[in-house]
Amino acid sequence: MLRWVLFALIFVICAGAGEQKKKKVKPKSLARGWGDDISWVQNYEEGLSKMVKSQKPLMVIHHQANCPYSQALKKAFVADESIQKMAEEDFIMLNVVQETADKNLAPDGYYVPRILFVDPSRTVRADIVGRYSNRLYTYEPGDMAYLATNMKKAKVLWHSEL
Repeated sequence: MLRWVLFALIFVICAGAGEQKKKKVKPKSLARGWGDDISWVQNYEEGLSKMVKSQKPLMVIHHQANCPYSQALKKAFVADESIQKMAEEDFIMLNVVQETADKNLAPDGYYVPRILFVDPSRTVRADIVGRYSNRLYTYEPGDMAYLATNMKKAKVLWHSEL
């Protein structure tokens, strides 16, 4: 009797392990909650390559998953339909949770959140800044109109320079 119980137990364990193998691991979205309808690039190098091919500016969002300021900015970013639309249609988009090796992406320091624009000539637009003098490239949830204006500026500046 004990043999049958052990046999049944082993059978159940093996069947459960087989079911676990069948489940596909869904890859994490590159959006990381910043907008699922936006086409995101995986890294800075891919962003630069797509930017040059498409002649659209690159928008780089530096953030951290455990930062309350980053999380608040993400909620405001996702809630703003005009920003989501511009991000989807007019920019190559990258959100970064780990710093890149390119020091040009930290012109005034390594802090989060920060948003920078890179034009298709591979120039980081140091002239497109946020509202704060101590952290030039940061935005807060209440700054979405200001961010939208800067996004428009990044588009217009590049196209007017052609």
